Amino acid sequence: MHQLAAKVGQIFDADRGPRLRVAVMSFGFKYGIPLDADIVLDMRFLPNPFWIPELRGKTGRDPEVAAFVFDRLGAAEFVTRTVAMLDAMISGYVREGRRYITLAVGCTGGKHRSVAVAERLAAELAGERSAP
Repeated sequence: MHQLAAKVGQIFDADRGPRLRVAVMSFGFKYGIPLDADIVLDMRFLPNPFWIPELRGKTGRDPEVAAFVFDRLGAAEFVTRTVAMLDAMISGYVREGRRYITLAVGCTGGKHRSVAVAERLAAELAGERSAP
């Protein structure tokens, strides 16, 4: 099976070579870990914006929440190190014939920290490097 996939890949992807598609998703641990996750990251080490009244009703896509998350010690470093780890893993996944992986980023409710970090990770992995 792997040899056939490699041969078909050589024929149709000769100019590009094999590629790995990374799906980045956020989730809430209180609802359970996604069954299709290949890699699970836990953002519960960061302070929870849920406890800030003006941020509670917002999500990690809102600039105020993202700023709160990334102003916390360790958040930006976590993203930088995670991207470096994934860069190191991707060639191995490709060699093993993987074409898709799912990266699940979780926090307690899945609305604030995990969303902000998942958005930043997706942008970084897509080559849209953001400001610290």
